[in-house]
Amino acid sequence: QLLQRLSQATGCDRVVDVGAGQGHLSRFLAFGLGLSVTAVEGDGRLAGMAERFDRELLRELGKMGVPGNEGPPRRRQNPPCRRRPPSPLTPRGPRHVAGRLDPGAPWGEFLLPPDPPGPGPAARNPLGGPGGSEGGGRVLVTGLHACGDLSPALLRHFARSPAVAAVASVACCYMKLSSPPDPPDSPPGYPLSAWVAGLPGHELSYRAREAACHALEEYAGRLDAESGCLRAHCYRAVLETLIRAADPAKKRPGVQTVKKAHALSFSQYARLGLPRVGLDPATVPLDSVAVGAMLEQQHKVVAFFSLTLLLAPLVETLILLDRLLYLREQGGCRGGGGGEGVTPVPTLLLPAGFQCALVPLFDPRFSPRNLVLVAARTPLGAVLSGLDEDSSEDEDAGVAEPPGEGQS
Repeated sequence: QLLQRLSQATGCDRVVDVGAGQGHLSRFLAFGLGLSVTAVEGDGRLAGMAERFDRELLRELGKMGVPGNEGPPRRRQNPPCRRRPPSPLTPRGPRHVAGRLDPGAPWGEFLLPPDPPGPGPAARNPLGGPGGSEGGGRVLVTGLHACGDLSPALLRHFARSPAVAAVASVACCYMKLSSPPDPPDSPPGYPLSAWVAGLPGHELSYRAREAACHALEEYAGRLDAESGCLRAHCYRAVLETLIRAADPAKKRPGVQTVKKAHALSFSQYARLGLPRVGLDPATVPLDSVAVGAMLEQQHKVVAFFSLTLLLAPLVETLILLDRLLYLREQGGCRGGGGGEGVTPVPTLLLPAGFQCALVPLFDPRFSPRNLVLVAARTPLGAVLSGLDEDSSEDEDAGVAEPPGEGQS
């Protein structure tokens, strides 16, 4: 709905979905809303899977008697009735491009080869034409759960390319954001704005950024129910302690999530987790008295993790407001510190060239990263007005229940 409103407000029916994955959002925008969509994905294998899903959907549409990909995409208007009947699908699929975004390159050169490469030949840059977009037309850019530095890169390209009429970005994986001094030759993912960069103590540790990615609402429900899933936090803490004892160089062991860890014994959990960091479970004492004593401290681990999550919204707010301030600065607003030894204080935000807002678009029980950063070169009032009412209508029409324990 938000992208459809942006399309109507800007007069753009071309969308570039960056970090499109298997193309689920791109398919909905193309087949469901009739928009002309280019899906850009850095993993060539995922781009190939997305094309396969498109073909499967087209076959199903053919069985339903829907005509093929013919004619321009339909533009849809929201009817005034409260309950909107479902509209027929448009059999015009997205175009998939395997390529990675280069945050430091000019907009017309932003596409790098995919990693790993896809099965087909390298695709032509979809935004490499005159004026920064293919064919010279304006486009909308979106990234749903664009990981790490990908979300800041979208905002940078929007700010310097007049061919991009608007951007809608939902971020995730804040712990993967780069920050000074790494990488030395590329712009950092945090901070973006000069104002935040001038604040003393603005730096965010990996642990703080990682905590900001957790699902606070879901975790609160687990605490209320005294869920057995809480056991996994203690398992993880004990396992990381054992890993560091076995190999002190592994200060931040990258143990991936073990499915249904709470239903396993610790020994079973550890035997699955240790090989993922290159350790042989037979060389690590898993049934020692010390391990048993650590497992008895589950209540303390849960308390510590709960306190960490209380600060998570604050960290996410700082990251997202930094992005808003960056967009305002690009339009002429500047803030930050005074002279040496003077603590920076906020300055009055001046009228800026970019209209931007943070919109809590999704139910956080379904999608913890529910804040969408919307920015455009035209006023957003008509786009955002009544958006919450549209969401309420969808809830009235019936939605699925949130995932239960052990589901994702």
